Amino acid sequence: MSQFKFHSVENAPTASRPLLEKIAGRFGFVPGMLAGMAESPAALEGYLTLAGIFERSSLSPVEQQVVMLATSVENGCEFCVSAHSFIARNMVKVDSGEVDALRRGGDLKDRRLDALATFTRQVVRGRGCVEDGELQFVLNAGFTRAQVLDVILGVSVKTLSNYINHLLKTPLDAAFEKERWSRAA
Repeated sequence: MSQFKFHSVENAPTASRPLLEKIAGRFGFVPGMLAGMAESPAALEGYLTLAGIFERSSLSPVEQQVVMLATSVENGCEFCVSAHSFIARNMVKVDSGEVDALRRGGDLKDRRLDALATFTRQVVRGRGCVEDGELQFVLNAGFTRAQVLDVILGVSVKTLSNYINHLLKTPLDAAFEKERWSRAA
């Protein structure tokens, strides 16, 4: 059970209300993670700002989902793996087999996306420290140095939300239930 409150637009701290209103307008509901994050208007704004910047990065929407899923699996975030599995399959239209492989931490059929997932996992495991060969591997797969830096941005965004979800013990939203994932699985 969480020691944190999951806010609605009506009962959130005043500075979080406009942010939650915007989220509700975009998604039709306020996901639990953001409802919990609303306790700290600064944390909520920081997450939304970084996530928005990552959405505008040089990585495609599919590549962004690869980074977010690989990071969330490595960090064992049950909420984020479930939510991004839903987003990847239903909104971004990532191949379902690739989503399943990401959820298992396995190899992807698409070699370029597999290199991206592998590099992302190495970044998370090494806490940003990667060997020259690991960097060269992702560059040889066709990613640019700018995109490598965008991977770090994506890992940062997801690590922020992963850690917050661990602390909040965020319950899974009904919208993501079909994609429920457990780190024990």
